Amino acid sequence: MGKRFKKAQEKIDQNKAYKIEEAVKLLKDFPSAKFDETVELNFHLGVNPKYSEQQVRGTVLLPHGTGKTIRILVITQGDNLKKAKEAGADLIGGKEYIEKIMNGWLDFDVLMTTPEMMKEVAKLGKILGSRGLMPSPKKGTVSPNLDKAVKDIKRGRIEYRVDKGGNLHLIAGKKSFDSDKLLANLKEIISAILQARPPAIKGKYIKKAVLSTAMGPGIKLSI
Repeated sequence: MGKRFKKAQEKIDQNKAYKIEEAVKLLKDFPSAKFDETVELNFHLGVNPKYSEQQVRGTVLLPHGTGKTIRILVITQGDNLKKAKEAGADLIGGKEYIEKIMNGWLDFDVLMTTPEMMKEVAKLGKILGSRGLMPSPKKGTVSPNLDKAVKDIKRGRIEYRVDKGGNLHLIAGKKSFDSDKLLANLKEIISAILQARPPAIKGKYIKKAVLSTAMGPGIKLSI
């Protein structure tokens, strides 16, 4: 551990679970890295993801965005090309982009498409699936309303999905955000995860929640 990490860790009472407001104040007081660190909110849930009825998956729109520039590729046709451009998509086209991706090009963060193009985009399943880039209706990246879908992602809509160990990892913004903005983002995430509780779950749902920066120690939360 480096000196900066140790100084940050010394500020934390490891036996305490902090209220979200206390945790944000503490995190903002951590020594700064040489870059604007991403703020992360991680959960360990009392679910068994191997059962479909215990899956926790969805999207949440952060009120103040993620602080990250997202490069969106839209594969569509006809009038939707113009709609995608007006909505702010970075790259817009049709089958030519499918060919580029098949040849190894992956210079984008999110791929979006319309339902009628999914038959063509589905050919990229092996390439995009393992990278988490395959569009789907559940992620909001397959939509007939491209203008709204693109704007939502640009504004800060993020996807979450529980992993095999029952964990969730979400981006909540940047350390440079004002405390009020970070708090608003964090509360929106927590609300979404609580609402996503599967009915099949008995007992404690959120077993642990930890707030951290990309290069900093974790702060246990009381939720």
